[in-house]
Amino acid sequence: MSSSEDGGDSLDFQLFSLDTVLSATDSFSAANKLGEGGFGPVYRGKLVGGQQIAVKRLSGKSGQGLKEFKNEIILIAKLQHMNLVRLLGCCVDGEERILIYEYMPNNSLESLIFDPIGRKLLDWNKRLKVIEGIAQGLLYLHQYSRSRIIHRDLKAGNILLDAEMNAKISDFGTARIFKQNESSNTKRIIGT
Repeated sequence: MSSSEDGGDSLDFQLFSLDTVLSATDSFSAANKLGEGGFGPVYRGKLVGGQQIAVKRLSGKSGQGLKEFKNEIILIAKLQHMNLVRLLGCCVDGEERILIYEYMPNNSLESLIFDPIGRKLLDWNKRLKVIEGIAQGLLYLHQYSRSRIIHRDLKAGNILLDAEMNAKISDFGTARIFKQNESSNTKRIIGT
């Protein structure tokens, strides 16, 4: 897939069929639902080869739409950093707009911090590791990626934790790319 809006760069990710997504998520079963954000519900899935995935499905009543969907694909498909969630692909079928990500087994930072049992998993060393991971991800976005990117919706719910409790920044639907010499003022209120 390529984008003419972003200089014609080729984006390297997979296009999934709706049948593959339905099979992986057991037709978006409630048992596989991980949560819901501004974009819509997120489901756990498993591909035929056994790889676990997170499936983010654009809701019809979402405040976000095609613009945010395309923005997230264009931004995150180009970004490669250990503290950013990895986009594996997408599915566009009729009205369906679906993003497929690597699965984060420890859910979000928010789900652990505000849960009496979950917060016990985050001792001070793990909390420091999470903070350092977030800082490294932001440093990459702001200074070291090919484009200067401001997330604009960074919150505990958008910090996901992998199996080793490494922090990964997610949800780039409202992010904005700035030119290197452009001011980072965004001109309108966005995010949470």
